[in-house]
Amino acid sequence: MHRSAAAKKGESSMEFLSYLINGISLGSVYAIIALGYTMVYGIAKMLNFAHGDVIMVGSYIVFIAVNQMGMPPLLAIIISMALCTLLGIVIERFAYKPLRSASSLAVLITAIGVSYLLQNLALLIWGADPKSFTSVVGLAPVQLAGGRLVISGETIVTIVVSAVIMAGLIFFVNNTKMGRAMLAVSEDKGAAQLMGINVNSTIAMTFAIGSALAAVAGVLLCSAYPTLQPTTGAMPGIKAFTAAVFGGIGSIPGAFVGGILLGVIEIMSKAYISTQLADAIVFAVLIIVLLVRPTGLLGKKISEKV
Repeated sequence: MHRSAAAKKGESSMEFLSYLINGISLGSVYAIIALGYTMVYGIAKMLNFAHGDVIMVGSYIVFIAVNQMGMPPLLAIIISMALCTLLGIVIERFAYKPLRSASSLAVLITAIGVSYLLQNLALLIWGADPKSFTSVVGLAPVQLAGGRLVISGETIVTIVVSAVIMAGLIFFVNNTKMGRAMLAVSEDKGAAQLMGINVNSTIAMTFAIGSALAAVAGVLLCSAYPTLQPTTGAMPGIKAFTAAVFGGIGSIPGAFVGGILLGVIEIMSKAYISTQLADAIVFAVLIIVLLVRPTGLLGKKISEKV
């Protein structure tokens, strides 16, 4: 009797651990996407709602390169990152640059317009039928605790890649000339321009980095959840934006922490509360956090200029 109770307890703790690891994995994808949102907002003070659709474009590029052209996955990912970087720069140049001094509402409407444009172009080019995405991760699953806990290769790669990206971004922003230019532009565009910093190229670089990260996030997301269609990036994009706000928009560690927490909350809600209510719970947690801490978990306190 005692043994079966202990066995049940062991099983439930393994189950919990499995959900936690899956949550961290999903959260890592949200974190990578949220880093793109948070960098663009921190530097250009605008919300790029087309960011989620860049994820979808990146995933389609990898899908075609691997499945139809027979390319090795790593080469396909590099090509996808390069093309998404180019796409990010083009979007910034033609959609957002003319609106530098426009109201935030005009920029927001344009971002939503770009998002719908990308979705409908994908629909025209690749069709509405969902594609079955083949995982690009060749790592075998790891079995722990005598096979009771199995961690997939996708999960391990996603968590490692996310941590490496965040560490790399923090190093880049704090220790390179372009990174310091980004910090200067985020503090004060006018003063940065007077100091000889090219504000336009700095903002374009931010979009380029965010879009390259979106390509990586898309590949990791579709490797774990292998259905690809023109709306694939919409919901992860909204959730990653939520993660960025949750962690403190404009803060790189904040985006990472927000993403991980959001992924864990979502998976735990699906496992222990309700699959249908999971998304509602995620957004409810965001509302509670913003009521308690309006700037997010790691966001800077904004001082009003009087």
